[in-house]
Amino acid sequence: MGTAQTPYDAVLHAARDVAELDNALDAERLGAALLGSVYAVAEAHRDDAVRAFVRDFLAATSRRRAAAATTIRSVFAALVPDAPGADRVRPGAAAPAWSGQLGRVHLTGCWAYGDVFGDQTSYLATFAYDDPAGGPEHALVALVDHNIGITKDIFVGGPPARVLDQIRQMCAEDELTWFRDETPAAMHTEVSRHLAITDELSELPGEGSLATDRALVGARLTLLPTSRATATQQRAEPLTTAERTDLIRRFLAAPEAAQLGLDSLDDDQLASLHFCLGLLLDHTATFTDPDPLRWSPTVAGLFLLDWVHRRAVLDMDDAALLPRVVRGWAAYAGRRRGLSASATARTNAAIDEMVPEFARLYSTGERRSPATAAVAQLLADGVNPDDPAALDAWIEANRHHLTDEGS
Repeated sequence: MGTAQTPYDAVLHAARDVAELDNALDAERLGAALLGSVYAVAEAHRDDAVRAFVRDFLAATSRRRAAAATTIRSVFAALVPDAPGADRVRPGAAAPAWSGQLGRVHLTGCWAYGDVFGDQTSYLATFAYDDPAGGPEHALVALVDHNIGITKDIFVGGPPARVLDQIRQMCAEDELTWFRDETPAAMHTEVSRHLAITDELSELPGEGSLATDRALVGARLTLLPTSRATATQQRAEPLTTAERTDLIRRFLAAPEAAQLGLDSLDDDQLASLHFCLGLLLDHTATFTDPDPLRWSPTVAGLFLLDWVHRRAVLDMDDAALLPRVVRGWAAYAGRRRGLSASATARTNAAIDEMVPEFARLYSTGERRSPATAAVAQLLADGVNPDDPAALDAWIEANRHHLTDEGS
């Protein structure tokens, strides 16, 4: 075959054997992999890009009569049924026996599992074709990362019984994981909500089958039921000022604060204490689902080794106190969430291991953003940021330096 003249010719060539596949599932997986190439290269609105490609492909191939062409058209229409023109696609005269089963599946089970800290939740759903001729039962697994705020990976495969057994065994052997039956509506809501954020990423996570299975996962998710409660569920909102004040007060009255001496600091240390506590709450408010009590080794690392250096200017008192405040807050949060002693100990040990690197990053300032570095220099130069005249004079004197940093 010569060089393909259009992307549609390339797809038809890649799908030249689709009509010879054994079942609808194999055809849907092939179709999803082909659409995955479109999803992977889109710079934004990835789901929309796939929908537009299917629309244009169906229009460009409407007169093709070869079995492979008519079959892959049916596959794409089943995977992206909301693409314009998908509802007008009809099987060709030489359609495989299984073509009528494309997308005709029903849910057979739904579960969720994850880590006790709340960093990640995975959802597992199993499906079977209405007619066994469509293909074997299969499993859909979707991993939601609550720290990044996206559906980080997805997978369609099987056999489902083996996948389910492996997951059950993994969770049974690890006390820091959990496993439960899940409502299909909750899975639909959570995976779809976070997958919509994934679709807008400029760069996809490098591992897994996110691109190749995206279209098939999207088609299966639309088959899951929804309920008014989950469909209208709103993301958690950051705490109000009053709620922040109340939570800090409760923490300072808790045994975790007393154990670290945070309830009896000298007056000259109180400003640093409340500044540090404010930073903890500011950090958790940046998550897609903000929860000030969701602390883990991973969350502590994101805070101590990255976020605080980019977003805050610490003086020596703040830097000396912050790891202790994080340690106390993480222990308090763990108790409030009902975490086991071993889970809390895991977080505490991780924080201890981070302290030397936190101190190094503080001393070097290498993680500071240009804006944070400028504020740090302003304070080091003894300029009062509340004095407009002094601030304007400092900015004018350092304008060239500030411009260089931002370029």
